[in-house]
Amino acid sequence: MLNRNAEALFWIGRYIERAENHARLIDVHYHIQQEEDFRAEGHKWSRLIDALGVRNEYQQQFDGFSEQDVLSFITLDLGNSNSLFSCVHQARNNLRTLRQHLPSELWDIINSFNLWLGEQSVADILSGPHQFYQQVKERAAMFLGAEQSVMLRGNEWRFIGSGRFLERAENTTRILQAVTVSCKSKDINAIYTQLQAVLKSVSGYQAFRRYYADAMSPESILEFLIVNAYFPRSIRFSFHKLEEHLAKLRLDSSEKGSGHERVIRQAGKIKAELDYMEKEEMSGDLVEDVLQSLMGSCQKLGRTMEGAFFRREGVSA
Repeated sequence: MLNRNAEALFWIGRYIERAENHARLIDVHYHIQQEEDFRAEGHKWSRLIDALGVRNEYQQQFDGFSEQDVLSFITLDLGNSNSLFSCVHQARNNLRTLRQHLPSELWDIINSFNLWLGEQSVADILSGPHQFYQQVKERAAMFLGAEQSVMLRGNEWRFIGSGRFLERAENTTRILQAVTVSCKSKDINAIYTQLQAVLKSVSGYQAFRRYYADAMSPESILEFLIVNAYFPRSIRFSFHKLEEHLAKLRLDSSEKGSGHERVIRQAGKIKAELDYMEKEEMSGDLVEDVLQSLMGSCQKLGRTMEGAFFRREGVSA
């Protein structure tokens, strides 16, 4: 089942995770707009574009950063391959080619999700942003729930999980990079406010308080999101699950080789670095280097997986 089918499964996991991440980030963005640093309209919305890493693509279409243009581009624009709708649409197309291999519940959920998004407009989002993005999160959670409940724990499930956790690690890293860059030369309150928003975007605020109680600081939030071993959206947790999925792929002798071993070694190396990372490495300017290294490692691992498992022409964007 390697090559084309494996890549389609891997990208189903990535696309659904990416769509949910977009919804989480945009939803929380609305809750922190009253802060002083968000009063300027252009800066307020350009920050969201930067957090998703799509500034160049956005500026090819738009001159300014208005609420309507930004939400349209990152949510409903099928011409933007990383928009929320594009992610769901591409996941749906990949799953359609594999319907005979996967539970019918997954197709029903993703097809309904895709059709619902196709009926939405920017006006629908603006009339109730929180309600709209909450629905997106709930539909993504429904897909994950069905996948966890009814899929056989075979290679198909492992490839979807591999895509999900690599995407999750990248997303958390990218968001933290955007925050640390935007907070340069700002006071501790501005940094704290933005990191607290990141916590909320990954539904980690209550879990964080269980670990740190009232000792909330930028350093403790960074530590929680990067190296906590038990929070499902931390970078460390994501790499633990990613390595587990990769190591448990059941390949026959013709499919095994140096590529598969290299993938496992790379994932294990990143996991080990996170397991033994010191708290001092996540403080001050040092955290920028840590995040840059993690992002490079995620991208390198993705390329190694492509070489080990997938066809070059593939099915991903």
